[in-house]
Amino acid sequence: MSEKDRQRLDKILAHIGIGTRKEIKKLVKDKRVTVNHQLVKDPGMHVWTSRDRIEVDGKAVRYREYIYLMMNKPKGVISSTEDDYDEVVVELLAQEHYAFAPFPVGRLDKDTEGLLLLTNDGKLAHQLLSPKKHVPKTYCATVLGEVTEADAEAFRRGVVLDDGYQTLPGELTILRTGSESEIELTIYEGKFHQVKRMFEAVGKKVTYLKRISMGPLHLDESLEPGEYRELTDEEIDLLKRQ
Repeated sequence: MSEKDRQRLDKILAHIGIGTRKEIKKLVKDKRVTVNHQLVKDPGMHVWTSRDRIEVDGKAVRYREYIYLMMNKPKGVISSTEDDYDEVVVELLAQEHYAFAPFPVGRLDKDTEGLLLLTNDGKLAHQLLSPKKHVPKTYCATVLGEVTEADAEAFRRGVVLDDGYQTLPGELTILRTGSESEIELTIYEGKFHQVKRMFEAVGKKVTYLKRISMGPLHLDESLEPGEYRELTDEEIDLLKRQ
């Protein structure tokens, strides 16, 4: 174990959202905190995060430096940590997760729903968002207009957006076509409103958009819009290997 694993107890409890340093001092004074089943007398005592058992009110406390959350972002909520006018995704989090100060990895438009990753691991976020990585992102969409194989071929070549930028090749799968079509689209970059603008480039309009995967991470279909859960250790490992 390294010295990094040995930290002040009050710092650990504050980090995971138990309370402020002042509130934690009172918890200790009220004999509500134990380490290895021994009552704590000094909130500034040092403990080993990887081996010592910390309990508050008899409930074990799990220390984590980073947190990784999968959210099914609902429509109408901003993919941000703050906004002057609209609700933001971090406001949907319970205090125990909000305390870690997670932020969304990338953005989904206000009217787009689906998979959103939130974390306080800046290194992982940078890797996933780096243009050089070409992390695949898959969306399902409802499109006004008949989506054709000609559109799929255009997307495979890359389409020119309204600002003259030519996208990387995308993989368009037509699920149902007609006056209103249903599709899945995988892209490898994240330009502003990219999916909507790609369809506008072929003369069609997206009326519903949902992200269903990002890299190896697939949206948990049991999550209702606005719900979230922590990633499993396996999912975290897959993301880090991406």
